[in-house]
Amino acid sequence: MKNCPSFRNIGIIAHIDHGKTTLLDALMRQSNLFRDNEEIPERIMDSYDQEKERGITIFAKHTSIPYKDAIFNFIDTPGHSDFSGEVERVLGMVGSVLLLVDAQDGPMPQTRFVLSKALKMGIKPIVVINKVDRPHADPDRVLNETFDLFVELGASDEQLDFAHCYTSAIHGYAMRELDDPRDDMTPLFDLILSDVAPPEQNIEAPFLMQAMTIDYDPYVGRQATGRILGGKIAKGNKVIWVDSEGKETLSTVTRIEGYRGIKKIEFPEAFAGDIVSLSGIPDVMLGDTLCDPSQIERLPPIAIDEPTLSIQIMINSGPFSGQDGKNVTYNKIKERLFKEKRSNISLRIEESFGDQEAMTVFGRGELQLSVLLEAMRREGLEMTVSQPQVVVREIDGEKCEPIERVYIETPEEFSGAVIEELSKRKGEMQSIRTDDLNIRHVEFLIPTRGIIGYRSEFLSVTRGLGILTSLFDSFKPWKGEIPSRTRGSLISMNQGRATAYSLGTIQKRGTLFVTEGDIVYRGMIVGEHSRDNDLVVNVTKGKQLTNVRASGTDENIVLAPPKKLTLEQAIEWIEDDELIEITPHFLRCRKKYLTELERKRASSKK
Repeated sequence: MKNCPSFRNIGIIAHIDHGKTTLLDALMRQSNLFRDNEEIPERIMDSYDQEKERGITIFAKHTSIPYKDAIFNFIDTPGHSDFSGEVERVLGMVGSVLLLVDAQDGPMPQTRFVLSKALKMGIKPIVVINKVDRPHADPDRVLNETFDLFVELGASDEQLDFAHCYTSAIHGYAMRELDDPRDDMTPLFDLILSDVAPPEQNIEAPFLMQAMTIDYDPYVGRQATGRILGGKIAKGNKVIWVDSEGKETLSTVTRIEGYRGIKKIEFPEAFAGDIVSLSGIPDVMLGDTLCDPSQIERLPPIAIDEPTLSIQIMINSGPFSGQDGKNVTYNKIKERLFKEKRSNISLRIEESFGDQEAMTVFGRGELQLSVLLEAMRREGLEMTVSQPQVVVREIDGEKCEPIERVYIETPEEFSGAVIEELSKRKGEMQSIRTDDLNIRHVEFLIPTRGIIGYRSEFLSVTRGLGILTSLFDSFKPWKGEIPSRTRGSLISMNQGRATAYSLGTIQKRGTLFVTEGDIVYRGMIVGEHSRDNDLVVNVTKGKQLTNVRASGTDENIVLAPPKKLTLEQAIEWIEDDELIEITPHFLRCRKKYLTELERKRASSKK
């Protein structure tokens, strides 16, 4: 045991924006991992481009921090419910979790979700009340609310006896009690060391590990990441890979990698209790067992919540195809998605053959799907994407659909309109209360179909002051027809550049998506109609010039700034007869068919 360090494996879980990544920043800055003159970026763990831009964690990431005689393996997890698959897998590798709760907001919907997962797995969390430096922080109230949440979720007596501390991650200090000195993060380090039991480290036992996450490296292929449950492993050792069907395959470990600090390095060997990635098992999947050939064992499979939404991704068949991206063929799209399938197992990706070749991607929500599409467009791909469809199951012979548990916080004066609209969308109110600040808290159960497309309307109705969070609840019997988007589209009837002369007239009919000088084409959606029907318009018409009227008078036309849809907004906004055209630098919506006659002609060709 001389060469085998003592490990503490800890996950960090919280609602989005409660400070997980900032807390890890503070822990790493105070652990002597960096040189004195080394430039350290903010949110060190958010290394992915979209994570930096969006300010959220998308992929679970691992870092290792030495403290006294131990090594702390920290895993930063996403806070958004769309990426809950990342959280579920991580919890299988850790001995405890830090549950971060905002000292002002208290437990939020995602706090409830991730905590319930941890409690069901028998994990005893450490509660960290973060942001105690905020002006309106109320850590005592928040601690009581967190205890109540533990009770509500059925925590055991041992789990209810949780340790806690108070922190300000952004200022880099922790305290066991509120009146303790506010110096550094040492109290949190010491709390973890004393409260989290080290994993069993019988290195004399046969090697045993379960693949908890799957990565893909273009040089060494698929990598299985997990915590070594027993024994030790060295490069070149033989292991038995047991798949989900129970099939046993002899494989050779070609590389062992892990983290020391934030750097991923190769190890000659690894011991029980450590979290490592093993290469050399080309087809390993989530939940598969890796064990010593002398003692073959099959561990219980890992259950991951099923996806609830799907989209179809096709080639860009618009008139501007190939003008922006370098990869425009179906084979390139297919190749990129199958590459994603090798490493991102929270997505299900299949090839579908209908009237047009397409790839169907199943995921947990619009944000998860938009992150994939954004990554693809940045790699130079062009594609068109259909309206998201909910995944339907047949349970006991009955058609069932996914139901979301929606939590709403809004000023009291806006709550009536929100409740009325969600009720129209087949929502069932579960609870309602008003706090001391006249903020109304409402909880609904509503079909996923009822939430798609509603978030932008919600922000408008609440004037940007409302908060809407949804979490998957269960599959329940089909709720019947749900009203779709209440406003139609403004559709261009021809191709060319949009003119101020035309847009000045058309903007009275609705909200424009384009501005003067933008190139449009026949069938492209140039705005949202103020009424519920589609309207075909001419946005390229210029003023007729005569010897009396000159083009200079166009300068008097004042155009409202166009509404530029983001990828998530576009996915939510489009209807089933519309598509999103995605290229590296442009995002356009268009109709599948401009007129009913074109639709009938296309149907007759099928």
